[in-house]
Amino acid sequence: MSDALLQRLQRARQQLAATPVPPPRRFGRLVRVTGLTLEVVGCPLALGQRCRVYAADGQTLSAEVVGFNRELCYLMPLQPMSGLYPGARVEALPSDEQIRIGHHLLGRVVDGLLQPLDGLPLPEAGDWVPWFQSPPNPLTRQPVTTPLDVGVRAINGLLTPGKGQRLGLFAGSGVGKSMLLGMMTRNTRAQVVIVGLIGERGREVREFIEHALGPEGRQRAIVVAAPADQSPLLRLRAAQLCHRLAEYFREQGLDVLLLMDSLTRYAQAQREIALAVGEPPATRGYPPSVFSMLTQLVERAGNGQHASGSLTAFYTVLAEGDDQQDPVADAARAILDGHVVLTRRLAEQGHYPAIDIGASVSRVMPQVVPAAWLQQATRLRQLWGRYQQVRELLPLGGYQPGADPGMDDAVQRYPQIEHYLQQGLHDAASLEDSANQLARVLA
Repeated sequence: MSDALLQRLQRARQQLAATPVPPPRRFGRLVRVTGLTLEVVGCPLALGQRCRVYAADGQTLSAEVVGFNRELCYLMPLQPMSGLYPGARVEALPSDEQIRIGHHLLGRVVDGLLQPLDGLPLPEAGDWVPWFQSPPNPLTRQPVTTPLDVGVRAINGLLTPGKGQRLGLFAGSGVGKSMLLGMMTRNTRAQVVIVGLIGERGREVREFIEHALGPEGRQRAIVVAAPADQSPLLRLRAAQLCHRLAEYFREQGLDVLLLMDSLTRYAQAQREIALAVGEPPATRGYPPSVFSMLTQLVERAGNGQHASGSLTAFYTVLAEGDDQQDPVADAARAILDGHVVLTRRLAEQGHYPAIDIGASVSRVMPQVVPAAWLQQATRLRQLWGRYQQVRELLPLGGYQPGADPGMDDAVQRYPQIEHYLQQGLHDAASLEDSANQLARVLA
């Protein structure tokens, strides 16, 4: 072998040693698109793994693995689909996905992938944390022993929530759920508020931020928005991101209030995904996985292992046609620590907030308020219930005073009770004020 050839070989070895060889990349192939489901073969993919699909115009599409059948993997896109073609390359992304979270997110509006929606860039700050975190061991959770002030008199006084409790707001459409969430966001004593707008109309996102939330509420809040026109997978991601943000600030020792509107839209997004990959429907078209994922999501809220920090959650549940026996509403009622029911009858009467005290309950209230307070709340609920029995008879003259002293007391006190339960949209009522006014009503 000539000296010149040896020198060329030596230079080639030196170049290879100085330039590391990139790791091999394995691509799959897109073989079918059905609705929002992408079918891919040719590369190993794990359930929940993110992928990159290369379109014909050179753009890429983010997708996530939602199921598989032998060597066939089912993906669902996180973005609108365009430019896909048979045989398009599909590349798996690293499975150890992390996001950057910190106090710099307060006051911001982001989507389900933590991308800004308010037109401002996100600063390079905060801590890198894994996307998914398992809920704490139930035996190591801190108990719910301290009340949380949400600024709404009817809830503070009669349905007192505790730090770490999970409650549901049950109502049909158009009875004031979003406005009630805005009141709690502005008036709560929690240090951080996470607002999730999942599956709502795009028009309502800006209206909620500007009118219901307001400048003062937005300063300590993070809004995660995934409107109804986005992919169902992105709506699921947005709901999970809300809980991941809340978990992070809870671990920082802060009191966090999580408001998610709505849990029903989350269930409907999972229903779309499950039906698309072939899961059979069960209850009113909802596959079994929907109710399993509801439990997994809700269990991430609540107190953690540390004595400092709490995560209190309010989930709105849309009762379709005001049907409180809707499958999602029924499942949510079983897994939550209480429920606040808003009725259309009260809303039509101009009674705001339209809370039906008789149908609402807080399961942790006996643990967070004194016994005298609890007795007063029970007494007012009894008076409210007695009045509802004769409410329709009073205009007709069908009720005669004097026959039932308890009923007479309820009828006489009802104007004060009604005034106590109503509250202006921009008024705030602290826990102390709520308790004092409750005592005056029953004096």
